[in-house]
Amino acid sequence: MFDPTPGPRIFGLPPGADFPRAVVDGLLARMAGQPPEALARVEIFVNTRRMQRRMKELFDNGPARLLPRIRLVTDLATEAAFADIPPAVPPLRRRLELTQLVAALLERQPDLAPRASLFDLADSLAGLMDEMQGEGVSPDTLANLNVEDQSGHWQRSLSFVTLVEQFLRDDHDAPDAEARQRRVVDALVKRWATQPREHPVIVAGSTGSRGATATFMRAVAALPQGALILPGFDFDLPSPVWDMLDDAMASEDHPQFRFSKLLAGVDSHHSDVREWQPDTAPNAPRNRLLSLALRPAPVTDQWMNEGQELDGALTDATADVTLIEANSSRAEAGAIALVLRDAAERGKTAALITPDRVLSRQVTAALDRWGIEPDDSAGRPLPLTAPGRFLRHVAGLAGEKLTSEALLTLLKHPLTNSGSEQRGPHLLHTRELELKLRRWGPPFPTPADLLDWAAKGDETRVAWANWLAGCVAGLEHVGTRSLTDHLDAHITLAERLAAGPSGEGSGELWLKEAGRQALHWVEALRQEAAHGGNLGPRDYQSLFQAVLQRGEVREAVGTHPGIMIWGTLEARVQGADVVVLGGLNEGVWPEAPRPDPWLNRAMRHEAGLLLPERRIGLAAHDFQQAAAAPEVVITRAIRDAEAQTVPSRWLNRLANLMAGLSDESARALATMRARGAAWLSLAEALDAPTPQMIAANPPARRPAPSPPVDARPKELSITEIQTLIRDPYAVYARRVLGLNRLDPLRQQPDAPLRGTVLHELLDRFIKAGPVDDIDAARQRLFALTDEVLEEHAPWPAAQRMWRARVARFADWFLTGEIERQSSREVAALEHKGGLELPHLDLLLKGKIDRVDRLPDGRLAIYDYKTGNPPNKNVQNHFDKQLGLAAVMAERGAIDNLDAAEVGELSYIGLGSNPKVESRPWSAGETAEIYEGFVRLISAYRSRERGYVSRRAVDKQRSELPYDHLARFGEWDESDPPRTREVGE
Repeated sequence: MFDPTPGPRIFGLPPGADFPRAVVDGLLARMAGQPPEALARVEIFVNTRRMQRRMKELFDNGPARLLPRIRLVTDLATEAAFADIPPAVPPLRRRLELTQLVAALLERQPDLAPRASLFDLADSLAGLMDEMQGEGVSPDTLANLNVEDQSGHWQRSLSFVTLVEQFLRDDHDAPDAEARQRRVVDALVKRWATQPREHPVIVAGSTGSRGATATFMRAVAALPQGALILPGFDFDLPSPVWDMLDDAMASEDHPQFRFSKLLAGVDSHHSDVREWQPDTAPNAPRNRLLSLALRPAPVTDQWMNEGQELDGALTDATADVTLIEANSSRAEAGAIALVLRDAAERGKTAALITPDRVLSRQVTAALDRWGIEPDDSAGRPLPLTAPGRFLRHVAGLAGEKLTSEALLTLLKHPLTNSGSEQRGPHLLHTRELELKLRRWGPPFPTPADLLDWAAKGDETRVAWANWLAGCVAGLEHVGTRSLTDHLDAHITLAERLAAGPSGEGSGELWLKEAGRQALHWVEALRQEAAHGGNLGPRDYQSLFQAVLQRGEVREAVGTHPGIMIWGTLEARVQGADVVVLGGLNEGVWPEAPRPDPWLNRAMRHEAGLLLPERRIGLAAHDFQQAAAAPEVVITRAIRDAEAQTVPSRWLNRLANLMAGLSDESARALATMRARGAAWLSLAEALDAPTPQMIAANPPARRPAPSPPVDARPKELSITEIQTLIRDPYAVYARRVLGLNRLDPLRQQPDAPLRGTVLHELLDRFIKAGPVDDIDAARQRLFALTDEVLEEHAPWPAAQRMWRARVARFADWFLTGEIERQSSREVAALEHKGGLELPHLDLLLKGKIDRVDRLPDGRLAIYDYKTGNPPNKNVQNHFDKQLGLAAVMAERGAIDNLDAAEVGELSYIGLGSNPKVESRPWSAGETAEIYEGFVRLISAYRSRERGYVSRRAVDKQRSELPYDHLARFGEWDESDPPRTREVGE
């Protein structure tokens, strides 16, 4: 097949070429005229399963013929000739073993890293081991590193790396997959040295970035009929630049660095690399432009010198290049979706290439508006699928007090109770339980709480609650146990919850592609669980999450055949008519170098390991190949969710080069941006409302609904009168429409609860007896504080903070209480009342915090405030609570309290600056309050009076409970209200 050559036989294909197709076409051209069996003797090694499938498809599309053997480099390990090499241990087992070592390290040195990073550290250590074995770096090399001038952290981490020496020895009887591959390649090299293969052997598509693969490629290049075909080889890079790429510390982030290193390893020069197929570059001028833009930093002065050679070609080079610079990632995704849809309408294949999974999901969502489902090569992460989420929720129950939020999240999951025919009743019971937990709690429901609630319902609710209580019983007491026990208990509980009260098996948990994928990883973990040691509940949750994270679910059914989303790895082996390079920002593409907790950059270089820039160099090579496609759209977002972004270094170089090279290049860059702006304008216009939409949905006006008089409230509390004055619409929504704001699911120690706690505390304290000795009273107050907090605020942090708050006002309150009780007696505590007003068709209700009887027989009415009490001006115009309480007291409308004249109204403020806002009171003032109240209610007994939204709010920026219903924001307080009759 190949003519004899004096040196290694190395070919290349330029960036932008459809690599698999070019390899197949070149092979068929070289085999033309040879017997059919000659092609079958060719052996081709590729580095990915996708490349293997694509090349087989290309051969299958032609006429009937014998096919070459297309193999993966990793398939070498399966040859019977290497059966004497011990089989590789599963990667999961090795990570479990490393996890135990890292856990022991963190117990001895807890300052090294937080416990939550246990499995991340184990993964990074496993990655370091793979790299050492792939690059042929022995443990002795690390042990001999000079770390005297390094910080103590690196000395400690290096000492720990030496603990895994047992896994790194060549004679270890359970090697990792990378170590076994290295042994296989070494054995193969030794065999070929004496018994070289005579048939054609080709390695296609690999860059030789990993040690074992590079060793194999060098061995193939030395065979009589061996050849290498390099992807994305830059034939336009001049010799002086190639000669600079031998320094890893300075050049490893260059896209051609790996080829320079590979060529040096086989004693070849870049000039020895020949084109595998002629004229495969879609756009040769663009390849020259990209090559110039990506020159290493020390030689970017060549831009002006060599750039002149591009004069006259830049327009052609960028004719099919579009640059989209969106203001946000959402706008970027919308523009990309339009580009992909346009390609589909033109009958062209189009692919989005991006390492940003968030962007790819945004584009998928944007395409859904046209019913286009792209073929996403990465699929969905298993933890984000229904089974993945369900299993994570169940795992999170162990070792923690059950919260209402966690319980309801699990009950509402579509897989819960999916094995019975009672899904409908299950959702009904869940809704009823949610309303109970929102309104009455407790925030941490127990099995007993569930059974007590169920006892008030029918038999089906009782049976359902018994099943649920049995599932969650004892979970908070789970402690440290073996990984096997954790996993068995976890999966048993998950299957029981999925089956439901009357179901059997595991419901729909393991069905469909996502369920099968989840079961695969569960069984993989179960098989290796014996090597996991003992774990606490949180460590188990982190481990299980890490295992699920390895799974991906691809559901290609119903996807568009011409619209794809690829990662950078998939893009190397596939081609498309239109290629979109998305997310070209620093930190995204290229990804920021991952932190290495074990070795710093200098230590890696000294040990002969790969530098962190290696990933950047690989990403640069991916960019160079993708940007050379026939039609290219480059996109980035100027801002992300947090701050302004920085353009990718490659895009920055390209833009800077074109902006300053010549007038032609500047015009070409402006044209690229203009094309991108056109797509952004289309996307913006697509999202903007049309005049017809605006006409059909005009902005709402400030509402003032006017329901029929007989539908208006027949009952109001004294605290609601302030609401009726400030925000009448809220009274309408609550009392007329019957809309009550749901209590939060996750109960918080907020201001309303703090008020409830303080009112309960002071009520119990006053009822416990008179206050005469301040020390004894203080002791009693704090004892009651602990009691009330334990009942109403089961949050340790809140209990400490609120106890400290009580301590701040305790002496002040007790001193005042002694003075109050010395001249008056307590007549009523937390008494309810109701005043019937037939002429207004209204019942005025209220709950009075405290009423004292003065020496002259009159009454003093108190209201406790956890914040600052209202001043007299606010009381006169808005806060009528105590004045209306006086009306009720003088009319005998307070339970168990005879009618009497009121002589004093007082607010006792218990905030950061405690004080009493007191005012003397007279019967005339009571009459005045009553008359104003009658006028207010009478006004709302007219159909002409509407309930205006935000009539006189305390603070304009305040968010009120019913603002969303009133569509506040489409109008403001300066707009006149629109009174509108509603109802019959």
